[in-house]
Amino acid sequence: MEFLPVFLDIRGRKVLVDGGGTVAARRVERALDAGAHVEVFAPEPEEELSILLGRERLTHQARLPGPEDVTGCAVVYGASEDPARDEPLHRWAQEQKVLCNIADRPEFCDFITPSIVDRAPITVAISTGGTAPIIARILRARIEATLPPGFGRLAEFVGAFRQRIMEAVPDAGRRRHFWERMIEGPVGDFFLAGDRDRAEAQFAADLEAERGGEGHGEGEVYLVGAGPGDPDLLTFRALRLMQRADVVLYDRLIGPEILSLVRRDAERIYVGKRSRDHVMKQEDISDLLVRLAQEGKRVLRLKGGDPFIFGRGGEEIARLAGAGIGFQVVPGVTAAAGCGAYAGIPLTHRDHAQSALFVTAHGKDGVLDLDWEVLIRPAQTVAVYMGLGNLPVLVAGFLRHGVSDETPIAVVENGTLETQKVVTGTFRDIVAKVEADGIKGPAVIIIGTVVRLRDTLNWVHHGSRSRHLDIRPGNPMGV
Repeated sequence: MEFLPVFLDIRGRKVLVDGGGTVAARRVERALDAGAHVEVFAPEPEEELSILLGRERLTHQARLPGPEDVTGCAVVYGASEDPARDEPLHRWAQEQKVLCNIADRPEFCDFITPSIVDRAPITVAISTGGTAPIIARILRARIEATLPPGFGRLAEFVGAFRQRIMEAVPDAGRRRHFWERMIEGPVGDFFLAGDRDRAEAQFAADLEAERGGEGHGEGEVYLVGAGPGDPDLLTFRALRLMQRADVVLYDRLIGPEILSLVRRDAERIYVGKRSRDHVMKQEDISDLLVRLAQEGKRVLRLKGGDPFIFGRGGEEIARLAGAGIGFQVVPGVTAAAGCGAYAGIPLTHRDHAQSALFVTAHGKDGVLDLDWEVLIRPAQTVAVYMGLGNLPVLVAGFLRHGVSDETPIAVVENGTLETQKVVTGTFRDIVAKVEADGIKGPAVIIIGTVVRLRDTLNWVHHGSRSRHLDIRPGNPMGV
């Protein structure tokens, strides 16, 4: 982060704007909207600025500014786009320790003017640090489309109850939960639907219940699939619950980019879950989920991939259900799907595989126990989780059961991340290739003739035409 985001109170304070064109007009307009007294210097104001000149708290000077004009300013804007005017203006501001922003001159800026989404009193400011303003404008347009105009009025409505809530709910944690229930629950729904009377009545009933202790009970647990690593693959629901949690339990597959999306003041507990090296045993994790929920906390169990695909989510919800703890489960993109897509390997294809089988090569107590008769069926793709450490044993098992040593196989390390590495080969050479490339994991192994499509379909890297590959159903794995 190159700039510290700050909202500056300039109500009743002096703001100087130098310039007469569109850029100056935008600066003037924004400063006036924020309550400032604006003095604009423009010997020949253009049309957009001229339209504003009759506004209250705006003084027009038909001359260039001097050092004495900077005195007493809260902010100085250089918007003339003329270096001969910008450079002395910046020097005067520096001498008088006044915040200065010169348009299109980052070296002369004490702050960046962001793109604004105005839902007063809610304000969303977006900045790219001055490097790519067009991106900020695109993001603003997207936020404008998704943030209802009524949210500003809702903020004013619920803000009027602030003191009553403080007095009725002295505990900070319970008070935050009450605010969230009010805004995201019936009170907010009634208000946004235009029924202020029902919203006020619902608020009074909810506050009375909270004061009597009825609104405070056990917490709940969110089992959220974080996907294989790329934060862009998170669901909207996952992001919403990540922002509501009081405490998060996360494993080693959760990278810093995803963890940074959790509510900033939530407690973080690392539980490990590396193969044969668990910081906390699964039974202890399940017990901790129960204990934290019984303390009234909202607990986020953040898992790589999908909670119910080799994530032991079923064991955790069984423990929660037995203890009577409420929970929600949010699916995530499982590793095989994410790694296959980002590596350019489809898990199914009409000409190659009519089914996809997900298996783990790391069984209970670390014992490799696979149903080989199922694994070697023709016209299917096999995706192996947690199999890197057992890759030589895995390959030997397939060969022992009659699969050709020319069977295509891919190992995808750090799938969906910038550090993703894909090694492809056959049963004959894959072990040596993986060792030569220094693959350490985490990794997903993909087996089947779909691997041959990588060079065809991974167009980001190759862009070659697709070709038909003959499959002989009589052979195991369609080879």
